[in-house]
Amino acid sequence: QVQLVESGGGLVQPGGSLRLSCAASGISFSLYVMAWYRRAPGKQRELVASITSTGRTTYADSVKGRFTISRDNAKKILSLEMNSLRPEDTTVYSCDADHVSYEVNYWGQGTQVTVSS
Repeated sequence: QVQLVESGGGLVQPGGSLRLSCAASGISFSLYVMAWYRRAPGKQRELVASITSTGRTTYADSVKGRFTISRDNAKKILSLEMNSLRPEDTTVYSCDADHVSYEVNYWGQGTQVTVSS
């Protein structure tokens, strides 16, 4: 059974930091490109950052220089370090696993991030 379980969300003041984690099970983690997505109410799902099994990363322009994605293939954990948080970063963040060769995709339930004073 495949599971992607996010944690680490919460309430933080503008300018603050949070670290999100996604624990994967039931998949060969190193065979997946891992990513964080977010979806604000009334908006389309947005790719926040992605990382290949070899560590190549991509970021949305809106988070470059503030967020850092990383992965631990041995522990099957995906992380997102979020700094200099802004109110517009408020939404649910979910992790996503996309197989490198096959059209197989999994995603988690998400964790809420709220940036407010």
